[in-house]
Amino acid sequence: MNSRILNSLGIDPAYILMIMLLLIALLFVLLISINMKYNRLKMSYNSFMKGKDGKTLEKSFNDKFKEIDSTINMVKQNRQDIKKIFKKMEECYCKVGIVKYDAFNEMGGKLSFALTMLDGNNSGYIINIMHSTDGCYAYVKEIVKGQSYIELGEEEIESLDKAIYHETNGINIEGIK
Repeated sequence: MNSRILNSLGIDPAYILMIMLLLIALLFVLLISINMKYNRLKMSYNSFMKGKDGKTLEKSFNDKFKEIDSTINMVKQNRQDIKKIFKKMEECYCKVGIVKYDAFNEMGGKLSFALTMLDGNNSGYIINIMHSTDGCYAYVKEIVKGQSYIELGEEEIESLDKAIYHETNGINIEGIK
């Protein structure tokens, strides 16, 4: 096969034939790849639309949207409930501090103690129980915003500090949530 155009350009027609065969093979591979992707998409679509027409599909979407709306309303209600719980928690005695001590040196055994119970605003009571050979004596002192209007003893101050700073048994639980 001789061609004047190819001869004048200096190109052998066999090279053009080989290039065209390679392009046809490449296009055939691309065609197979696209056909496989199309079949997968078609199977996914058929499984999605299986047994459904436009009306039932619309109903399914509406049902899901209603479900999402009810979930959103439930989340809003939960947030309001949590805020109420936190507000009530501020009024509950949630901070405690206790210090055991010997009220009188002759007793031993650290049978006396000062117990502090505070709410979220550091208001509450200190109960001081002093044990002696004659009996037990109990004292209650009111705490308002971390302060007492009555003079506190050394153990009571230590118990108050433990309660305010959330220390129990030497463990600082302030950072634990």
